[in-house]
Amino acid sequence: MEQKILSSRARFAQILSILHKHHIEKGIDPVKFREILEDLGPTFVKIGQIMSTRQDMFSERYCKELMKLRSSVTPMDFDTVQTILNEAYQKSWTEIYESIDMEPLGSASIAQVHFAQLKNGQSVVLKIQRPYIYERMERDVSLLRKAVKVLNLSDIVSSVIDLNMVIDEFWTAAKQEMDFTNEAMFAKRFKRLFKDCNFVYAPKIYDEYTTHQVLVMEYIEGIEISDIEKLDSEGYDRVEIADKLAYNYISQVIEYGFFHADPHSGNLRIRDDKIVWIDFGMMGILERRDRELMKDAVRALALRDTTKLVDTILTLGIVNQEIDYPAFTNEIERFMNQYLNLSFSEMDLGVMVQDVFTICHHYHIALPKGISMLARSMMTIEATLNDLDPSCNMMKIIANHKATLTHVDLGKEAKKIASKSIDAFVKGLDLSVQSSDVLKMVQRGQVKVNLNLMGSEQPIAKIDRMINRLIICILIAALLMASSLICTTDMDPKILGIPALGFVGFMSALAMSIWLFFKMLQLHRRNKSF
Repeated sequence: MEQKILSSRARFAQILSILHKHHIEKGIDPVKFREILEDLGPTFVKIGQIMSTRQDMFSERYCKELMKLRSSVTPMDFDTVQTILNEAYQKSWTEIYESIDMEPLGSASIAQVHFAQLKNGQSVVLKIQRPYIYERMERDVSLLRKAVKVLNLSDIVSSVIDLNMVIDEFWTAAKQEMDFTNEAMFAKRFKRLFKDCNFVYAPKIYDEYTTHQVLVMEYIEGIEISDIEKLDSEGYDRVEIADKLAYNYISQVIEYGFFHADPHSGNLRIRDDKIVWIDFGMMGILERRDRELMKDAVRALALRDTTKLVDTILTLGIVNQEIDYPAFTNEIERFMNQYLNLSFSEMDLGVMVQDVFTICHHYHIALPKGISMLARSMMTIEATLNDLDPSCNMMKIIANHKATLTHVDLGKEAKKIASKSIDAFVKGLDLSVQSSDVLKMVQRGQVKVNLNLMGSEQPIAKIDRMINRLIICILIAALLMASSLICTTDMDPKILGIPALGFVGFMSALAMSIWLFFKMLQLHRRNKSF
């Protein structure tokens, strides 16, 4: 059996030691951050992998570096595997399985995979969860929160990431991933949605043998989609496979809002002229509202409607601070102008997605988890498609759905207009009463109205500087007048025959005048250079 977890104190000391070893107090960069996560172990590697999918929250260079993270974990020994299975089934695994291969097919931070045969001779794959993995991750998450406070990590990396947000999102995702019944549910849902598609397949899930810690599914003996030589030798048309794969993926997104979020070549097989999707541990879900807004965004791109795209992004996103709307609109306008003379199918999806996420990151606009997963997933599927067919362009496939995206359902729109009209009429009746009530509250001083002009910061700053200089001029004049009055008296002590207080006043006025003169000269030169 795997070694039990370290005590919280020992693990906390280990975490602090690793952070100090990398001199975290001196700042952070993408490579250092990745190396720290790798040294901290599986829990933190998993956090980094989740972070790499959130390009709306983290800069492009961090996401690219974190994509290099791989879960390199020593496989469990077979005695541990047997113990886990016996505990999960409350009986010997030999009563269910004819045999289980001792060597795993793969080993990751949360689980490892073994080939097995049921008593009836059917070949299956067992995904077996590591012992104490939940307890280890729960402990590490708790200790990470403490380390963030102790080392003031939030202050050190605040310009790069919101650590508390990352920890919360990771722990939510990890708890779902560690319950294999969720993955089983996703796999069955995917299989059900595409049961009538004659070129797509998903493995069968054996519910009777699946538990929270053990997932049992049909073994797929096919050709990995990246094995180009074998596909060619078996006579498969790679261009056709790429077209079908892209079409199916876009259908997942647009028609169902339920898509495979990790479509790399290792999760795709070709068997009996069908594309087989495997490993449903990471699935993206788009709510109906988000799906409609995404259609609006694609429609805005197709029609080159900047205002619509800006409004859609702001509606979709979570805005954590005040947005400079004119500057944000200009940024999107520049983005749109890059594609002004390109046809819909000539656009590079990966570059477009990265550009939009870079803009959102700059303006601190966080997008819903489903949208950020989709962006990462789209770039992954593009790489997979390019391996199959270098000429394949994801936007060409989206262009085939353009009619769906830009089509207006007159009946549906009529219902929307009717509903909005009734709503507007009812609200219109209330408006006069509400306006009267608000005006009365303003008169009584119960309501205060603040006006905030976007983009007014620079003019206001200039006015502020002008007022400050005017105040200094008034002070200089006051000092000169006061000092002159003092000089008419015979006040002691004296400096150079002048009352000391008057002398200090003259010198102060002179110093302030010289300072103001040089400031104005400096400003004049700066304006002239522009």
